[in-house]
Amino acid sequence: MTTDQVLIGVGLILVLAVGSQVLAGRLRIPALILLLPVGFAAGALIDDVDPEQLLGAAFSPLVSLAVAVILYDAGLGLDLTRLKGHTRRVVVRLIWIGVLITWLLGTLLAEPLLGMSRRAAIMIGAILVVSGPTVVGPLLSFVRPKDRLQHILIWEGSLIDPVGGVLGALVFHAVLASSGHHLGSGTAQFLASVGIGAAGGAVGAALLWLLFRVLRLGEVLGTTAQLAAVIGVAALCDVLRDDTGLISAVVMGLAVANLPGMGAPARRPFFETLVSLILGLLFISISATVTPHSLRHVWLPALALAAFLVLVVRPLVAAVSTLGTDLTRGERGFIGWMAPRGIVAAATASTFSAGLVAKGIGGASKILPATFVVIVATVTLYGLTAAPVARRLGVVRPSRSRPLLVGGDPWVVDLGLALKSAGLEVLMWAGEEEQRDRIRRAGIELAPGELLGAATGGAAELEGITAVYFLTAEDDFNALAAVLLRGSVEGTVHRLNAPADSQGVVAPFIGGEVLFGPELTWPTFSRRYEEGAAVLGQPADEVRPGSDPLFLVRRDGRLDPVTAGSTPLPRPGDTVVLLTPGGRAGEGPQG
Repeated sequence: MTTDQVLIGVGLILVLAVGSQVLAGRLRIPALILLLPVGFAAGALIDDVDPEQLLGAAFSPLVSLAVAVILYDAGLGLDLTRLKGHTRRVVVRLIWIGVLITWLLGTLLAEPLLGMSRRAAIMIGAILVVSGPTVVGPLLSFVRPKDRLQHILIWEGSLIDPVGGVLGALVFHAVLASSGHHLGSGTAQFLASVGIGAAGGAVGAALLWLLFRVLRLGEVLGTTAQLAAVIGVAALCDVLRDDTGLISAVVMGLAVANLPGMGAPARRPFFETLVSLILGLLFISISATVTPHSLRHVWLPALALAAFLVLVVRPLVAAVSTLGTDLTRGERGFIGWMAPRGIVAAATASTFSAGLVAKGIGGASKILPATFVVIVATVTLYGLTAAPVARRLGVVRPSRSRPLLVGGDPWVVDLGLALKSAGLEVLMWAGEEEQRDRIRRAGIELAPGELLGAATGGAAELEGITAVYFLTAEDDFNALAAVLLRGSVEGTVHRLNAPADSQGVVAPFIGGEVLFGPELTWPTFSRRYEEGAAVLGQPADEVRPGSDPLFLVRRDGRLDPVTAGSTPLPRPGDTVVLLTPGGRAGEGPQG
């Protein structure tokens, strides 16, 4: 290709990838629903976007390294403390039982349905066992299922991708080396691959510990070092054994997220931006390699295969994996309705099908287009139906706000009681033991001590928390924590305003969402409480004169704070939480 053609091709792929994601965001649909057909159409209409012509032999290894970065980011979001009890049992079963059942049944149906040889059917069966966090994560963010369900499905997607990648590599080499009748002898090879990947991950984790704890790299250089370490270790593992770099990437992410004292810089927004871009580029590029001619005799049988995987295989896997656990019927049903195929299926199909075609394996040319159809069908189906199915099964988190109040002074606890009496599920956190005891005595749920530390360190998200309000006496703490916590919460993060005469180092000069009027600072609340003021919740039409509104609790459970820049207008049925000029909090809220 000429230089101009390369420039046009690279530019188009980038524009199409980002443009599809922007449009999907505006339409409020998963980006994959647009990325795959856009890439397919671009590949059919424009020769310059064919990545195999643009990159040649470099395309396949670049895809593998890009997927390793994605899986490292997925590993950063996996908290081992949440993988326990019945949740752990279900995840483990979904990995090993799910892989075996899906591989076996997918192979048995693919051979007659797609008209391919048994060896090609075994290959596509291995490819289609994976799901992946890159497709499950966005869908779950849109659906908002209950926390336990979200943990199970995210863990499954994050762990099954490297397992499926290694399985695909082993099956590929076994198919080339045999007639396909003795593939079970690859157990030792599979364990060897897992060992190499795990060892590489351990070495990578030690390298990251050295970079973070000894060299103490800052956030910018630290995130760059993470990227270099992940790609370097994954590349070395792949050289030693195919696709073991995927395992090493997940192990490295798990180590950074869970080992104490790692001191890793926050991964946002660097990795979120990078992973989003990589996903768009990969899906556009890989789908561009699928030609209309290759789909001509494949799309209908592949749709039937997708229907079989969705309606028969996945419900069976879910039923077996949740047997004997305490999951509800609705939770089991939703697990049985959530198994979209994603980037690892596309990447492994793109990588292995060409090699099998070159060796003359019967039906190997159908592997990539059939996988493409299954990905499009499952992502589209689950993307359009996951939310209504979750609502029908009763596994969606309540739409009512769930605020986290940081602080334990008497007026803050009364604020929590007022919000709780208005029907909200309130969570509180405080650093001093006296304040924590006050929260417990009030009957408000107390957040675990490590909650804020994990979230502000970039190692976890505050799942289920819709807003955070920093209400402590330390203005600098409020300001810095609010900045660090942005992006870890579904909603907004607010803080108290610093007094006009504040001597703080940070608070008077930092931006962010400031609560209440400019005069309602912590010293003002403390002084007015000493004078007999109270924080109460009252119907919107019964507000006392001279009271200062703090929050509006809407009829549907949404919480709207009063901020320095806006005061929400009450509507009939709303509850106003306000600071009254008199009365005691012990009288109890009236709303």
